[in-house]
Amino acid sequence: MIEKLQSVIKHLENKGAEFVEARYDELNIQTIIKEKERIEECKKMKRAGAGFNVYYKGATGYAFSADLTDERLIQCAESALSIAKASSTATKIKSQFPKDSSVPKVDLKPSIKEPAWEEDLDYKMELVNRMQRSAKEYGEKISSLRLFYADLSGEKYFVNSEGRSIHWFPHVLDLRCLVISKNEQGNLLTAFDSVSGSIGLEYIKNEGTTPEDIGKNAALWANEKLKAKAAPAGKFTALCENLLTGVLAHESFGHLTEGDFVISKASPIHNKLGEKLGSEHVTIIDEGVIPIDKDVCGFWLPYDDQGIKTTRTVLMDKGILKGFLHSRATANHFGHDPTGNARAVNYTFPPIPRMKNTYFAPGDLSEEEALEEIKSGIYAIQTLGGQVELDGSFIFQATRGYWIENGEKKYPLKDVTLSGNILELLKNVKGATKDFKLLSGYFGGCGKDGQFPLPVGTGGPKLLVDQVRFGGES
Repeated sequence: MIEKLQSVIKHLENKGAEFVEARYDELNIQTIIKEKERIEECKKMKRAGAGFNVYYKGATGYAFSADLTDERLIQCAESALSIAKASSTATKIKSQFPKDSSVPKVDLKPSIKEPAWEEDLDYKMELVNRMQRSAKEYGEKISSLRLFYADLSGEKYFVNSEGRSIHWFPHVLDLRCLVISKNEQGNLLTAFDSVSGSIGLEYIKNEGTTPEDIGKNAALWANEKLKAKAAPAGKFTALCENLLTGVLAHESFGHLTEGDFVISKASPIHNKLGEKLGSEHVTIIDEGVIPIDKDVCGFWLPYDDQGIKTTRTVLMDKGILKGFLHSRATANHFGHDPTGNARAVNYTFPPIPRMKNTYFAPGDLSEEEALEEIKSGIYAIQTLGGQVELDGSFIFQATRGYWIENGEKKYPLKDVTLSGNILELLKNVKGATKDFKLLSGYFGGCGKDGQFPLPVGTGGPKLLVDQVRFGGES
């Protein structure tokens, strides 16, 4: 495949192309979704094809094909060149950059021991059933059970006019259990747990991360919510749990740093580089490769879809805005180095600035020390999603919560909704804990410009934050 793509690049250069990026993506996805005793979804999908990003006088054209015959690839690539030529007089962002003579030739294999994609469907179905049996064993007043399984595997080839040649294998394993219980008032209450990331089956054999553990945790947390009180409304000091802070890092802040939003001035921080936007306890990082460890299961992304090695990009350091997330074009616009953030969900899309694994850096507090700082407030845990806007405003529904008095958990809460603006919240961060969690996954990946679901990682420590606005009972 490398040789075939290189041949097309030479053909385009002879036709007048200034620079060409060619890539081949093959993705294989297995999903299983089960509710109660019924299989709602059992799909095995394969998507494979090639795409060409062609540059001409600073403009780009993109075209793709699932037909990999030499004739069709040439036609596809020539279409991309025609698009670039037609756009060359109108493009606002000139995608011109010097060629790099010190280019890598890389062939990377995953380091996992037991690839999920090598197992048959019966094995994968049994993982789902193990979560279900465990949830039933520990759950009380269960109204509904939803079980999720996914594995993603494949390979990516990338070559360009510089002679850059990258070959690597993306992979994700994702197991989730969602328990819905009904309390005496007839209210439905949701709790969930998951284990997911660029991991092998060996990871889910460890204590605390087995399918049985996932089902048990979701059920016990649902049980706890049966007696939960409604969260109060108002502004409170809050301890935001690791995975909730990860969503804040990604959804509320990370998108504001993506180079295309910065260039278009859609981001409210487009002109704030070097300014203090948060407290000294806030450091936010975007990184491509993070070693797998207990509670740390990010997405393995060694290179982006422009063949750039992914970097550890410090977006905010002790409250000061330090950087943005770039493709080669957006980096060139600012005179910055590319950060390895040009990503596409598959070959049918051109790469655009997207996040990798985005997280708050840990601090020096223990969980107990963080709670002791709360005289009266809320401990908000996990989230199943919410809404965000490009001005930094957000609203998230925490999955679980506790009312805290004098540093102690007094009782569980339900309907824990927090809202505000991330740029205000960052100023009110009073500390971060030492413990660190990070997850990736297939379900619920990132979406942008029609490209969904893109695997990303989110996480961090627990954050102690003043003046967090919660919705609930007045």
